[in-house]
Amino acid sequence: MHLVEILLPLYDREGARFSQPAFEAVSAELTERFGGLTAHVRAPAKGLWEEPSGRTLRDDIVIYEVMVESVDAAWWAKYRGELEERFSQDEIVIRAVEIRRL
Repeated sequence: MHLVEILLPLYDREGARFSQPAFEAVSAELTERFGGLTAHVRAPAKGLWEEPSGRTLRDDIVIYEVMVESVDAAWWAKYRGELEERFSQDEIVIRAVEIRRL
């Protein structure tokens, strides 16, 4: 079993907050495909990263999680590309970790 996490930004490059329907669409798509999800949306997480120039950038994010038996890397790569386009991002992080249900 794997836990797949999608880190989505709350704001675009100009600082405008993405609309609620944008997040609702992701929730609906993941729920339809995987039968459910967990969304960490109440207290946005803070993302920090350093550009090659040395400048540190910051982002407020929400995290969506789904549990899957196996990771379909091709499907996730395609979906990541769709999300990057929708949310106008150079990269959206989607990561998977192997888990064990207790």
